[in-house]
Amino acid sequence: MKPSELRAMTIDELKQKEQELRKELFNLRFQQATGEIENPKRIYTVRKDIARVLTITTEKIRTKS
Repeated sequence: MKPSELRAMTIDELKQKEQELRKELFNLRFQQATGEIENPKRIYTVRKDIARVLTITTEKIRTKS
């Protein structure tokens, strides 16, 4: 997910996106543990997306204050 797409979202939408990504990460880790994962690199990508969401959320909160 591109940062420009995330910056267009509201804080509530970003929090929702973070929850979705965390659920996906949990499911990917579960698949990895059971050996069913199709694309192991997806875990890395989802972790980076979570970090982007958190960074942009923090930026928005700081500029809002």
